[in-house]
Amino acid sequence: MKEKRFSPTGLIIAALITVAIVFLVRHFHIKNFHIVKPGVLYVSSQPRGMDYPRLLYGYHISTIINIRSSFEHRERNWYHEEITWAKNNGVKYIELPVEKGGFLPSKEIQDKFLAVMAEPENLPALLHGSSGTKRVPILVGVWLIKNEGLSAEDTVKIVEKINNDRKITEAENKLITQLTN
Repeated sequence: MKEKRFSPTGLIIAALITVAIVFLVRHFHIKNFHIVKPGVLYVSSQPRGMDYPRLLYGYHISTIINIRSSFEHRERNWYHEEITWAKNNGVKYIELPVEKGGFLPSKEIQDKFLAVMAEPENLPALLHGSSGTKRVPILVGVWLIKNEGLSAEDTVKIVEKINNDRKITEAENKLITQLTN
């Protein structure tokens, strides 16, 4: 009986195919992207490179709402890339900074976000932070309760899904409960 041997050429081809698949998935995947309501609200982590054209042509984004503070990662040039891309493509750009430490948006930020979402010319909108978790889902929860009339229970399910199934904190739960009263 002949012993089977692994061909080095076969291993190289398999490795190249694996690398190509990983590259394509990363290249065509917007990190932590969720459709909250089709044609109205989408969320993600910080878009990069080819994410912007995909958002414009795939989802017809009219407005980008950035909740990152002015001190977050400006040295990495994401901010200038995003503002330049939005300006060059006729996409409205709005900053609603939510401090990274507490993750809970102030009443002022909540009201501004709801006002932006109430204007039809701003839709569809992309709401993003750095990772798309923690701060983003809570603002989505505010909108779901105040605009869509969802219950606290249904809102928590959606918030946790956007949070990559992380259970909400006591403070987040308190805010969501208060919003429904």
